[in-house]
Amino acid sequence: MKTLGIIFGNLHDKDVGELTAVRSLGSVPFGGRFRLIDFVLSNMVNSGITKVGIITKNNYQSLMDHVGNGKHWDLSRKNGGLIMLPPFSDSGFDPFQTRFGTIKSILPFIRHCDEEYVVMSDCDNVCNINLSDVIQSHIDRHADITVVARKKTLSSKKPRTVLETDGDGRITKVINTDKASGEHTVFANIIVMNRKFLLNIAENANELNYNSFTKDVLVRGAGKYRIFAYMIEGYFANIDSLSNYYKHSLELLNKDVRDELFYRDGANIYTKVRDSAPCKIASTATVANSLIADGCVIEGEVRNSILFRGVKVAKGAKITNSIVFQGSVIGKNSSLNCVIADKLVTILEDRTLSGHQTHPYFIAKSAVI
Repeated sequence: MKTLGIIFGNLHDKDVGELTAVRSLGSVPFGGRFRLIDFVLSNMVNSGITKVGIITKNNYQSLMDHVGNGKHWDLSRKNGGLIMLPPFSDSGFDPFQTRFGTIKSILPFIRHCDEEYVVMSDCDNVCNINLSDVIQSHIDRHADITVVARKKTLSSKKPRTVLETDGDGRITKVINTDKASGEHTVFANIIVMNRKFLLNIAENANELNYNSFTKDVLVRGAGKYRIFAYMIEGYFANIDSLSNYYKHSLELLNKDVRDELFYRDGANIYTKVRDSAPCKIASTATVANSLIADGCVIEGEVRNSILFRGVKVAKGAKITNSIVFQGSVIGKNSSLNCVIADKLVTILEDRTLSGHQTHPYFIAKSAVI
């Protein structure tokens, strides 16, 4: 099954604007040493997809630095491999406001590919999924479109794409709403399509009056196209707000969650390898139920927290229920609780900062407090 992978690197930047002010969503750090794009890339590579295009819009220097030529995901190849797709539009409006507009901006790339199928994924999903099963289901059902879906209990006012299916899994109705409550089947932002079918609807978008993939292709096409849902189970995190980023990050402190996410069925999650010194924990330190990356120096107390590479925690400092990004320094006798500190943050001595588990306190990159 020759399959092309397409990743939308910036599509949901505005959902976590605090974290994406200086980077794309795909390069947002997660879990101590990973980036959000690592999960999408690893899922594709583990499923035998060896040609992957990453669509970028802005703030993509960090993303390009992270993925490089793709060698850490075995995507450094003469044929196929990893391809960065920078912004391009021959019209006067921004095509990157919707998934469909983004697809139309890379039509020349899709035309020159010869893969039969296309897997498209956003970067807001943290999961370990076998995409080969999704593609095979798409083939067996003779589907035009297969969308990955999951069961979710809805309570917030965020817009969701809710799916209704018949007994065979064919989608009969699609509703884009912010008023749904209770348990529903929702779109998980992963799509499988035949490449020629994708080209057909994208090239004829003006005649079909298609502007949005969800509203026009899925909602209006539910009775027109053969659209099926592929249900997934197991751990799945949707990073669609700062509070959800915080919540799902700290879920990794649960060993069962880590095992299911990073090692499910022998399929690992890969990331860029860095050669760093081991973590140093001084005799004055206390560390409990935390993820500590290499290169950290800890002399104070760390509990129920995640520390990225190179974080320094001075003697007397206390970090609880917090996430501290790479290269940050926490001064003597300072206290952090329910805090997300971006890269290269400096907390001076005798500072006390606290948020709440439902509303973490965020510190911007390179801030000094």
